[in-house]
Amino acid sequence: MSRENGDTPCLGVSQPISMAYPDERDIKLTKQLVECLQSYNLFETEEEMQARIEVLRKVNSLVKAWVKKVSEAKLPVEMCENVGGKLFTFGSYRLGVHTRGADIDSLCVAPRHVDRSDFFGSFYDMLKEDEHVTDLHAVEDAFVPVIKLKYASIELDILFARLALKEIPDDQTLDDDMLLKNLDDKSVRSLNGMMF
Repeated sequence: MSRENGDTPCLGVSQPISMAYPDERDIKLTKQLVECLQSYNLFETEEEMQARIEVLRKVNSLVKAWVKKVSEAKLPVEMCENVGGKLFTFGSYRLGVHTRGADIDSLCVAPRHVDRSDFFGSFYDMLKEDEHVTDLHAVEDAFVPVIKLKYASIELDILFARLALKEIPDDQTLDDDMLLKNLDDKSVRSLNGMMF
């Protein structure tokens, strides 16, 4: 489909205001906006950006180790090797529009045999034992339950969703609406920020 003839499908609730490419004035105004934001020191340094990436890598490793540990308690050993688990990001961080020091909204996705009580039980305990974790709080009774924490001084909100899959591979995506089938309401609400 062509961008010029307006045949691009609408994927949101409403039509876009414009599909036109930016003109010189738009580019100039964008440059001025970036300069203004830089003057207020709102952009992260390269070092700060790399620190966030490293924190996400470490927390993703914790998720995988936790899912494997839960699996070993619930499944035959031979079924536990590739159970996976994955941490996804969403919100301002995922969109690349977060400001310096903003929290990272994330979603822990686990296979069908790992449930929410495991997340707020053994995963919470695993985080509590990690020397890099501070300000750890579980908000189980929220409309969208969440674990809030700082990992190496970087704030994270971690939601939980259990998918009706036996494994969560590294290349798992969340772009298939069929993943919502047969999920509990809290998992559906947790996935809401990821589905597009």
